[in-house]
Amino acid sequence: MSDVDAVLGVPAVEPGTAGPPCAYARLRDEKPVVRTRLPNGETGWLISRYADVRAAFADPRLERPLLSAWPRSDDDDEPPPCLPTFLEMTGEHHERVRRAVLPLFGRRRLEFMGPRIRAMAEELIDTMVAGAADGTADLVAFYVEPLPLRVLCETTGLPHEDRDIYLPHTLTLLGASGLSKAEVLAALNALQDYASALVSRKEQAGFVELLLAQSRCPGSDLTRDDVVSFVVTMIMAGFKTTMQHTGNALLALLTHPGELRRLREEPAGIGTAVEELLRYVPLMNAINILVAKEDFTLHDQHIRVGDAVVPVPASANRDPGAFADPDRLDLTRSPNAHIAFGHGPHMCTGGHLTRLQLATTIQVLVERLPGIELAVPVDSIPWDESTPLRAPARLPVRW
Repeated sequence: MSDVDAVLGVPAVEPGTAGPPCAYARLRDEKPVVRTRLPNGETGWLISRYADVRAAFADPRLERPLLSAWPRSDDDDEPPPCLPTFLEMTGEHHERVRRAVLPLFGRRRLEFMGPRIRAMAEELIDTMVAGAADGTADLVAFYVEPLPLRVLCETTGLPHEDRDIYLPHTLTLLGASGLSKAEVLAALNALQDYASALVSRKEQAGFVELLLAQSRCPGSDLTRDDVVSFVVTMIMAGFKTTMQHTGNALLALLTHPGELRRLREEPAGIGTAVEELLRYVPLMNAINILVAKEDFTLHDQHIRVGDAVVPVPASANRDPGAFADPDRLDLTRSPNAHIAFGHGPHMCTGGHLTRLQLATTIQVLVERLPGIELAVPVDSIPWDESTPLRAPARLPVRW
């Protein structure tokens, strides 16, 4: 097989890290667009440079396929796809729903959540400290894991007591690129059924209540199915990825004591620090699948209609062509035009909530436990590899 025809595997994350894989540096230099074999056996074009990844997310020639309908099959007996999630909506449908939901996630609308997130964070710290007679505890179990789910439930109206029903399906879908279509379809159907039942309850709360009320207004652009689809999207995107990114961000701070000290001494810099942590620590190492709607050429590679295109934000955010000294954590980095939340029409709607939550999580921890440090050598920390975004399974700390 010639070098031109070679199909590479998706670069693997190095053990004991969240990524991005070091192999992306070589790809950015030598093969910015390369044919790759995805975990489910399909092939696609891996894009690793910042400019190309950013452009791909906004390119009208590329669209997100339905998770429940990709890869395409010639099987006539295949079950129909699920409702599109908000991430998979296209064209006028996506614009219509985005107009309805965007105000709920704006900075002003979320101001009311700041004190609530702080109160939840402080309560969790109180519980952790009270139960730690020797001044040591697992930060993941007591703080990193419970807080994002509480925030998600409080914000959206998702029942916390139902977590054992919906969370397992989200774990399945985060690894969708390595699963069969039948497995993906089963998880999506289960989440869709749960969301539909939630919307049908007599009492709702949070965003679910607001969106449902909006859908019932005469002439509303929002339908009941749109509300169900958005609930599915919030469940998929609002917990596990936030939890794992938070764990990785805190580990990055704990292993960069100088940066942590700077943040403790200059708390006003938290906004800039959060942007750097979003750039430095991958928010998602999962496979972002786009599909070409027409033929085009990129870096001498001919991409044909129907081909999968895989932009990699984790690689783009470490591109020296876009960021000076990109492998260095610098909490004062500015400007910082990272694409952790994507780019273009499908840029993550929940970006402001994620920023607010990460900032509050760090602020409360540094204020309440200013002497916090790792209680074990960093190379002994066990890792959770249940999803493509790897994160510490435990973070033993002392204060």
